[in-house]
Amino acid sequence: MDETMDEDDTPAVPPPPPEVRFAVLGTVRVWRDGTELHAGPPQQQALLAVLLAGAGRTMSLSQLIGLLWGGTEPASATNVIRRYAGSLRRMIQPDLPRMASGRWLTGGGGGYRIDVDEDSLDLLRFRALYARAREARDEGRIDRAVRLYVEALALWRGPVAAGVSAEVRGHPLFTQLDNERLTVAVEAADLALRHGGAGPVLGSLQTLADQHRLDENLHARLMLALSASGRQAEALDVFHRLRDRLRTELGVESSAVLGEAQRQVLAMAASPARTRAESEQRDDQQPDQLLDRQPDQPLDQPLQRRPGFLLPRPAQLPAAPADFVGREAEVDSLLRQLTAGERTPPASPTMIISAIGGMAGVGKTTLAIHLAHRVADRYPDGQLYVDLRGFDLNGSAMTPAEAIRGFLENLGVSPQQIPDGLDAQAALYRSFLADRRMLVLLDNARDAEQVRPLLPGSAGCLVLITSRNQLSSLVAAHGAHPLALDVMSTESARESLVRRLGADRVDAEPEAAETIISLCGRLPLALSVITARALMNPRLPLGAMAGQLLEAKGSLDAFEGADRATDIRAVFGWSYRTLSDDTARLFRLLSLHPGATFDVRSAAALDGLTVRRTRPSLAELVRAHLVAEEAGGRHRLHDLLRAYGREAADSYDTADARDAAHDRLFRHYVQTAHAALRLLDPAHLVTVPAGIGPPATAGPAGVDAAVRWFQEERLTLTAVVRQAVQDGRPHDAWRLARLLDSMYERVGHWHDWADLQLTALAAAQQSGEPLGVAHAHAGLGRAHSLLRRYESAEEHLSQALVLFEALGDRTGQAHCLRQLGWLMTRTERDVLAIEHTRRALDLYRAAGHLSAQADSLNALAWYQASLGAYDDAVASAVRSLLLYRRMAAGGGSGHGNTWDTLAFAHHHLGNLRRAVRCYERAVRLLRAGGDRYNEAGSLSRLGDTLALAGAVEDARARWRQAVGILTPIDPDWAAEIQEKLSATVSAS
Repeated sequence: MDETMDEDDTPAVPPPPPEVRFAVLGTVRVWRDGTELHAGPPQQQALLAVLLAGAGRTMSLSQLIGLLWGGTEPASATNVIRRYAGSLRRMIQPDLPRMASGRWLTGGGGGYRIDVDEDSLDLLRFRALYARAREARDEGRIDRAVRLYVEALALWRGPVAAGVSAEVRGHPLFTQLDNERLTVAVEAADLALRHGGAGPVLGSLQTLADQHRLDENLHARLMLALSASGRQAEALDVFHRLRDRLRTELGVESSAVLGEAQRQVLAMAASPARTRAESEQRDDQQPDQLLDRQPDQPLDQPLQRRPGFLLPRPAQLPAAPADFVGREAEVDSLLRQLTAGERTPPASPTMIISAIGGMAGVGKTTLAIHLAHRVADRYPDGQLYVDLRGFDLNGSAMTPAEAIRGFLENLGVSPQQIPDGLDAQAALYRSFLADRRMLVLLDNARDAEQVRPLLPGSAGCLVLITSRNQLSSLVAAHGAHPLALDVMSTESARESLVRRLGADRVDAEPEAAETIISLCGRLPLALSVITARALMNPRLPLGAMAGQLLEAKGSLDAFEGADRATDIRAVFGWSYRTLSDDTARLFRLLSLHPGATFDVRSAAALDGLTVRRTRPSLAELVRAHLVAEEAGGRHRLHDLLRAYGREAADSYDTADARDAAHDRLFRHYVQTAHAALRLLDPAHLVTVPAGIGPPATAGPAGVDAAVRWFQEERLTLTAVVRQAVQDGRPHDAWRLARLLDSMYERVGHWHDWADLQLTALAAAQQSGEPLGVAHAHAGLGRAHSLLRRYESAEEHLSQALVLFEALGDRTGQAHCLRQLGWLMTRTERDVLAIEHTRRALDLYRAAGHLSAQADSLNALAWYQASLGAYDDAVASAVRSLLLYRRMAAGGGSGHGNTWDTLAFAHHHLGNLRRAVRCYERAVRLLRAGGDRYNEAGSLSRLGDTLALAGAVEDARARWRQAVGILTPIDPDWAAEIQEKLSATVSAS
């Protein structure tokens, strides 16, 4: 019997031809029956890219030679092209006989072409979707048109033929395709903006703006799209960045198109959301018509903004001083300046800057806060306050960038939205304050350079600055009004005593009162310390107090650094000597604390006592006005009192005792950070450096408490790391920084994380520890990845990988490869992402690290799903879950994330009921682990699956939960989900 016939003599059905797909909108890729093929060496990939860009046209040999070599071709160019064409044929059809004509790549001596259609080439699919989108637009089916535009743009994974040499990609064949993409994106943006739904096109606009860095029309549309999505701060940052690039690179000013877009954004940020009727009233006006307006042509209404979006109104002023007296002349002067500024004509409004200077302890901050509260109602958009710590004894003055990032977060900008670099951050800050009336109090400034980036860029704001130094350059360059604050008058000082101690007590001993005032040098800080002591001893006559002060006077050298000969140290010394021994010791040791504020636990650690024994001493210091109590159980030392305490510690405590206190405090922060890490990383994915010791037994009680602790202590922890370096303990510095990695990653202060890792890197290099250098590079790589500094992230991670390999540290290598895999997905190198993750998985297996194996298998599953290999993704996710089942401690967030990945794969396989069950399991695990960010992601995707299954109301409930979680931490993502909610309302 013929082998080609079956028993019924029915001809055997030949096997179906393989399914072949090509991609050129991004990196050049080829798939055969769902498996991605390697397209060969770079020149062969370039040939394939040229043929795909031709999209079915025959390309002659001369055209191909010109495109590939640009006039510098070798003599063998024709043979090279033929050889590459043969290799491509055999790659696509491995069973093809030699010299046979292929099914897809055809041609020969006259040239070559690839036979494709819209189902097999993404470029043709893109053009077909674009044609359908325009057809739907012309027919008035706007929702369908926008969806088709978005679907077309989603096919682009990067610049056309990314990875091919720039010389080849510079040919008009390719630049024309990039222009096609630009045209479609602009049309899509115009249509979406006109109908109030810019979110779907936002990602494409952002990507194109990065590639077309000087295209004003494109950037203007990006600004409008960002603003319409409620992201006004980012929109204004786009404006400032482009304007600066135009000035620097082209030497020109931005056009009216960009200026009008800026005006639209600012108008929208200051106005409430449009009603439906107002939107319909504006629907006859195209976005390109709005952009073509001249600046003097006002628009009737701002663009649509995100529903429910309100600009936050910060109220950061400290409490008003209760016993403020005197300073009438100074207050009147400042109020006159304020009134004069408000009376200036609208065409030339003035931003008022008042610089209050004077010696330490003279009452600059008290005056500034008092004045700020008196005029706060004139600034309805809120008040910002920051202590710049300009004269901190530990040298940890706040940098302008740190201050601006704090302001931006209080203005509603999430840490993820804050741009990189001081200039960009300052531009965003100024943009956000533009056209707003705000009061800004910059306390304890070191010099004008620390202050200048914090000044608003437009009128309508009041800025109050306090400093011990004369800020002359602010007066000259910014028109600041200087006010030199002297000590209180005798009358005001007496009134202060009367206000606090009562008239009867002061009038009964007028001479003693005058002596106390004289010995305090009429300094408000010194008077507050004395009156606090008098209030604690109501039966002690003022005369006795004055006598004790007279005895104390001269017992210490004159206070150095004061602007007049006032023995304020004698006043402090008198109050200090009335403290109990335990409290006096605590006061001295608190002066060694490097942070701006501290809690009772760190105070107890310094003293080597329990919290229970420390509380009474801390309360005694508060009653004596030697320590100030702030909200949330935090405490603060005035700079002068810190200086006095430091001097007293040098006098009373040995160097060994002071070093021991430093060690106890450092160990407290290390052990508490270790305890917080264990709560946030129950799967032990983060490698704890040797020598750290066990976590604190009295650390945070749960995940939420761990996050709160880090938020409260974040700046102090940075100061502790820097202090360790200054004290010659770099070995300790980088180890503490390592413990903080996962906390920074979760909370989102990624700029600060990068700064801290730079300190850790220098420390590890100083101590000559390659392991520390490797960990610091790895931390920098992860921080830079999240900040989208992808090139430097890859550089740092690669350096870390080399160091870990040299050290034979398998786990360190695996961590780097795992992070490099994540980075590859962000730079559209999905195949490399899978390769790196598989290598990481092998290393984790060799090291016996179960939780990391499970985490890597989940990552692998996600990458496979992203490439459309959903069955493979299910298999990898199931293997990950089996490993988590073997772990006694569970997998924390990683366990929940794996259920999410499995759900995602089932969703795309059409197994919707199974996907819903997996998503619900993911949400429960992530919620239990306190991972609110990923919980929101799972809720959003669960809503998508429910909506596809027809359970729209259930879907909307999940989306609303996700929006509630994300609004304070990632408003951009929250806005995208809100758009899904709005779309379902419109559809219903």
